[in-house]
Amino acid sequence: QVQLVESGGGLVQPGGSLRLSCAASGTIFSITAMGWYRQAPGKQRELVAVINEGASTNYADSVKGRFTMSTDNAKITVYLQMNSLSPEDTAVYYCRFTANRGRDYWGQGTQVTVSS
Repeated sequence: QVQLVESGGGLVQPGGSLRLSCAASGTIFSITAMGWYRQAPGKQRELVAVINEGASTNYADSVKGRFTMSTDNAKITVYLQMNSLSPEDTAVYYCRFTANRGRDYWGQGTQVTVSS
């Protein structure tokens, strides 16, 4: 059983920063991808950033230069540093791992609200 737990969301003013974390627990092996996604009200879930095994990080155009994804392989944790936040970044943010022979695991989501 694999569990992903996100944390770090909250309310922030425009121009502010937040750092999200996603910690994995349970029996997890052969991680081939780790990523962050978000879903705003009334919109489809979209990719924010993803690291594929042996490859560089890919970012959505809307967050390039503002968001940075990093990993701590020892802790099986991924982070999303979000800077220069705008109201358009308001959404529920989810992490996703692809592991254990191609299975996808999702966290429960953490709310990010950017508002003055």
